[in-house]
Amino acid sequence: MTPSDPNPAAGADDLARHAQKMAKKKAARDRMMETKTDEKGLIIVHTGPGKGKSSSGFGMIMRCIAHEMPCAVVQFIKGAWDTGERRLLTTHFAGLCQFHSMGEGFTWETQDKARDIAAAQAGWARARDLIRDPSIRMVLLDEINIAFRYNYLDVAEVLAFLAAEKPPMTHVVLTGRGAPEALVEAADLVTEMVQVKHPFRSGIKAQQGVEF
Repeated sequence: MTPSDPNPAAGADDLARHAQKMAKKKAARDRMMETKTDEKGLIIVHTGPGKGKSSSGFGMIMRCIAHEMPCAVVQFIKGAWDTGERRLLTTHFAGLCQFHSMGEGFTWETQDKARDIAAAQAGWARARDLIRDPSIRMVLLDEINIAFRYNYLDVAEVLAFLAAEKPPMTHVVLTGRGAPEALVEAADLVTEMVQVKHPFRSGIKAQQGVEF
């Protein structure tokens, strides 16, 4: 018996109970996983006021690249920005990932609604071509929810296209805060980012490697 282990028998009992508990949990998990056998191309939505929506979408793109799955990105708003994701994908992975920067910045930057609508429509036209191609396994529509919010695009039109023309095994990821309810209802996977703290509120600007 040592000061750090006053009751070895009690410690052994605790370890045995933990092992038994984990064995039961694993058995239950294995039974559940045996029922999950279907595969399909998913409609995935990242929305909410918190940070990380685009970052999560680009993380999925990097997973596709790691599995050598052809993929594509269409940026609807931040297309004018020189981002780390854009540099990485166009410089090192252009053979697996097409990257199309269709936006020209947020609406308060362009101050030209007709121009913003035209850019969004051009982005959606490019996105349709990419989604129709069955060899492309994932298409990220970055910040498309912003285009919905400003009525640059019709969410009903987009959903009708996805229902009618998306190949069965193609994943489509739609990001941006304020996802329309119709999109949330139609999606297979929806994640809402919740903001708890953000350095911007403390006067800290967007920083390279964190925001872009």
